[in-house]
Amino acid sequence: MKPLRELNPSYVEGCTMKRRRLSKKEVEHTAWLAHIELSEKEKALFTSQFNDILNYFKKIDAVETEGIQPTYHVLDIENVYREDEASPSLPPEEALKNAPKKEKQFLKAPKIV
Repeated sequence: MKPLRELNPSYVEGCTMKRRRLSKKEVEHTAWLAHIELSEKEKALFTSQFNDILNYFKKIDAVETEGIQPTYHVLDIENVYREDEASPSLPPEEALKNAPKKEKQFLKAPKIV
């Protein structure tokens, strides 16, 4: 199968939505790359659905974004940190009380070769 850029030279033009439609051949190529077998009906359906998605991106591209700062998240989120304070750990007897097998102050596990 040929690379996608040979099937459609505008593939390498970048991320702008200059292309009008995704071809059935490109859907077949994508399915081939994903190792998915599609029926003719599915190829037609996916071609239509992919083109609907691309048309939606064209609408997003049409939005005026001049002077708007890029954002990574829609909400103003900050990490919540707490002070790292040392605290006593469980005594060995308490930590091992529900262990199925134990030896002295350790968990006993099967030998792995």
